[in-house]
Amino acid sequence: MKSSNPLFDPIMAFANNFVSQCEQVYGHKPYLEKDDEWPSPCLCGERDQQNDYWQPVAIEEALSFSNVEEALDIKLHQSIIDYYTAIYSEPVPAQTDDGLLELLFAWNLEDFERLQRNIIGHVLMKQKLNQPVTIFFAVTDQEDIILSVDNESGEVWAEKVGKLPHKKVANSLSEFIELIDNYVAEPQ
Repeated sequence: MKSSNPLFDPIMAFANNFVSQCEQVYGHKPYLEKDDEWPSPCLCGERDQQNDYWQPVAIEEALSFSNVEEALDIKLHQSIIDYYTAIYSEPVPAQTDDGLLELLFAWNLEDFERLQRNIIGHVLMKQKLNQPVTIFFAVTDQEDIILSVDNESGEVWAEKVGKLPHKKVANSLSEFIELIDNYVAEPQ
């Protein structure tokens, strides 16, 4: 189904593993506060009157970043396009040797459009600062540190918002996904 997207299988496997670990640790899928004005194909049942269960789902419609590329007059690295067009999901927690992080995804089509605007803003900031273009895909537990893809090389870097990337994390997004582990907090 998503065979043309090389990141689909590893991303979906990682996100589904998070859901499975939640079910093992808590006895149920992850959940979030209900918001009738923020629907998503990820919603998969009511937990109670205030909360709904969710799980990642494959993006079925053909999403594109051509509008972003035209607005910025650049070509985005294919791996970031593949990443953000693979699944709809809430952020998925992960851990590395360097700490905790959350992989960012769009929740629905409207959120995908908002994500595109945020990427445009990020790239414009990088260009204004005369810095190499990077595209964010994760936030870390360290203040103002994000993980991003170098738009030229496809390498994954840690960077402080508004600063040059300072630490290479992986040679590619696919390598990065292989390096991270799911993170599910133990019940208290």
